[in-house]
Amino acid sequence: MKNVKSFDRLLNLNLQQTQSVFLFGPRGTGKTFWLKQHLSDGLVLDLLKTSTYNELLANPSDLEWRIPEGFDNWIIIDEVQKIPALLSEVHRLIEDKHYRFILTGSSARSLKQKGVDLLAGRALNYYMHPLTCFELGSLFSLSKALKYGLLPMVYQDDIDIELYLESYITTYLREEILQEGITRNIGEFARFLEIASFSQGATLSLAEIGREAAIDRRVVSGYFNIVEDLLLGLRLPCFTKRAKRRMAVHPKFYFFDVGIYRILRPKGPLDSIEEIDGAALETLFLQHLRALNDYYRLGYQFYFWRTNNNVEVDFIAYGERGLHAFEIKRKKKISRMDMKGLQAFKKDYDMAKLYLIYGGDHEEYHEEIKAIPFERALFQLLEILQ
Repeated sequence: MKNVKSFDRLLNLNLQQTQSVFLFGPRGTGKTFWLKQHLSDGLVLDLLKTSTYNELLANPSDLEWRIPEGFDNWIIIDEVQKIPALLSEVHRLIEDKHYRFILTGSSARSLKQKGVDLLAGRALNYYMHPLTCFELGSLFSLSKALKYGLLPMVYQDDIDIELYLESYITTYLREEILQEGITRNIGEFARFLEIASFSQGATLSLAEIGREAAIDRRVVSGYFNIVEDLLLGLRLPCFTKRAKRRMAVHPKFYFFDVGIYRILRPKGPLDSIEEIDGAALETLFLQHLRALNDYYRLGYQFYFWRTNNNVEVDFIAYGERGLHAFEIKRKKKISRMDMKGLQAFKKDYDMAKLYLIYGGDHEEYHEEIKAIPFERALFQLLEILQ
């Protein structure tokens, strides 16, 4: 592509600060592009470049000799999780030389699991997500977002979107899973990803997934850990704070982007379009919840809510700013049954604000429940959460 289309991202990283920064986010969300746009005078060390990776892997202490003496701009280390030992050198150079670093990576958790202390609090954590409706503005199309997701490359001109998304998965498998030796059986892990796509927006049964994939249950659990480590997906816990009834114990699962979910999800004559599209709607809404929460530092934690007799609310946002319950429905006309979960939640948590996000074209008010058309709800979401 000759001209890369850029977007006014919501990431609010204060480049005048003196404290170093971690910038986390899945591959392809635009971390490196954003930094190159805003830090043209910074020093960039790209660990995806083979020569840089090999040299610093062999001798992490050589990092110091790559920095000009007295350098007072930002030093960017891209994909730092590939060489965790570099963080000890970064820590030393922050203390001794007062350098400022921006360290990008696809997982904070995997660094911690490798015994790295994330600079003992000497760096602030920021997160980059796929695009939001706010960043796309007039380019936002609900139908396109639900089909292809919101990774920035999807919105570039002259690109084969499906080929790009397929290549995205292949790249992750090759560069992150196989190269880093996270698992030896790459074929088994690829099969697991496909089967996990059937669990999008559903409570997890590791035993069932293991039987379907012919993989031991403990291995399945480890694979979900890998997916979370690489920020490819997340497990959403059940909201149980001050619970007044027996609640579900298993988390729900979501891949981080609608497009990634849909490219992994096999489709055939026996597959329900309603089921696939319903999970896509939930995923798109969750993407916006997570992105706005991180970019505006709103402080929410996200959950779903389900009783042991399967009365459910899709998403719960809980934090100092309030308690919000969101139920997502694909249908264009609301029925009383659609509000059953929200009404049950209200009985247990009277202070909650209730929203039914649906496929209609107008707002409705059903006692404490506000029903909002899906696309309109996305654009109102920041106002709701604030």
